[in-house]
Amino acid sequence: MLVPGAFNALSARVIEDLGFEAIYVTGAGVTNMWFGMPDQGFMGLAEIADHTARIRDAVELPLIVDADTGFGNALNVRHTVRVLERAGADCIQFEDQVAPKRCGHFAGKEVISTEEMVGKIKAAVDARHDPDLLIMARTDACAVHGFEAAIERAHKFGEAGADILFVEAVTTADEIRAAAAFAQAPADEHGDRRQNPDLRHRRAGRAGLRHRAVCQRRVAGRAGGHAESPDRAA
Repeated sequence: MLVPGAFNALSARVIEDLGFEAIYVTGAGVTNMWFGMPDQGFMGLAEIADHTARIRDAVELPLIVDADTGFGNALNVRHTVRVLERAGADCIQFEDQVAPKRCGHFAGKEVISTEEMVGKIKAAVDARHDPDLLIMARTDACAVHGFEAAIERAHKFGEAGADILFVEAVTTADEIRAAAAFAQAPADEHGDRRQNPDLRHRRAGRAGLRHRAVCQRRVAGRAGGHAESPDRAA
């Protein structure tokens, strides 16, 4: 599934009119188009929440909302989830960069410790009121510590409760294939639901996003279902 990025309500309407199935409320796009500045941590929670609410009013498609680093520590992440859930997000993305963050394809990135990011993910999962709200955990560790370290982080983030895993900025065909193989691996003996991504209906029949792994803006696989719970549908 291709998920175009929207930077305001009008661009979201264009995406919906063209027949796409979901929209990415892009932090880089909001920063570029709203401030005329590069994606280097200038956007705050108020700006992305305002854009999310306006886009939510304009379209019915599911919204993946870029929340950068969560705008602070685990407590800030908790607040961010509450605000963006009220604004209409269906999925919220958090990344493991050091603040102020940089675009995922810029040089000079740094990442926080795995332990700190795990704490942020747990805070995000605990903060949501709607059990169908998805938490996406993105790692930028590939460019900093290498591909294997990024995959290891993704495992940890999934264990912490992230619904969707996003390995950013892989650079070779072999890494793309390896990341896809990780994403499509069968569930483990504990019923780990990070794998087998699909779509489900949400909010009065609107097509929604569901588990479990994203790599480079791609979701592999699709399945239907209105009445199944997350556990039964996994």
